[in-house]
Amino acid sequence: MDPLLPMGKVDVFFDGIFTEPRLRHPEGVAIDKEGNVWCGGEGGEIYRIRGDGSDLELVASTEGFTLGLAFDANDNLYTCDLKHASVFRLSVSDGRLERFADGTEARKIRIPNFPVVDEHRNCLYVSDSYAMEEPGPGIWKFDLDTGEGGLWYDRPMTFANGMALSSEGNYLYVAETFARKVTRIPILEDGTAGGSMTFVEGIERLPDGLAFDAGGNLYVSCYEPSRIYRVSPDRKIDLLLDDPEAHTLCHPTNCAFRGEELFTSNLGRWHISRIDVGTEGLSLP
Repeated sequence: MDPLLPMGKVDVFFDGIFTEPRLRHPEGVAIDKEGNVWCGGEGGEIYRIRGDGSDLELVASTEGFTLGLAFDANDNLYTCDLKHASVFRLSVSDGRLERFADGTEARKIRIPNFPVVDEHRNCLYVSDSYAMEEPGPGIWKFDLDTGEGGLWYDRPMTFANGMALSSEGNYLYVAETFARKVTRIPILEDGTAGGSMTFVEGIERLPDGLAFDAGGNLYVSCYEPSRIYRVSPDRKIDLLLDDPEAHTLCHPTNCAFRGEELFTSNLGRWHISRIDVGTEGLSLP
């Protein structure tokens, strides 16, 4: 399968290998209302990169290991932390960082991987990767105001990872990394999870992050090999980009759109990549 875009469409948006502070193997990436790019680090860092890529700021740290990131409408940033097995919430306005959720008294999240904000239902979905070699549940749901909640989708998943909410807010898409597929879960009128279906399968090796473009195409970033797929609304899968040298795209984990630009974190290196999808990219054949 030949890629739809050449690697010339990808550039290094910010290279943090020698900066102070250093950008330490980012896994998650998110965009704020001003167009700034946020990402995490292997020491629990929460970074903000200026929208033009000119500056990196260390805003806060959990002193853990920051995975997925997501903003709500009130400029709160939710981060999943591998070391602490918890979701943290950062108030961007005053810099206050607090532990937001880690499960219930009866059951705790094992590997909180990626958060998705659902403003329509005032809740946060969090994927639980559970274990590297053992399928398990699943997806958690927490109230944005109180942090209270529980296991929302309790069926086994094979390392639930990156997620994306459909534009209509009626489906949650989940990358199941070691099953090499993307699963679609209906969100029913009462807010509960419906029966899931495989949206796309047969992805070569390890899908990790998900993001939708304005045309309803789903982008799947792969940790291994270093490539990105594009899945059309009718579930046709194309290879968008492939970096066989794993240099500009180096084990990309999560991805996020800013207009027609797609940003990816690169867990294997020290930079954030930017892809010029462009208007033409939204309707690629």
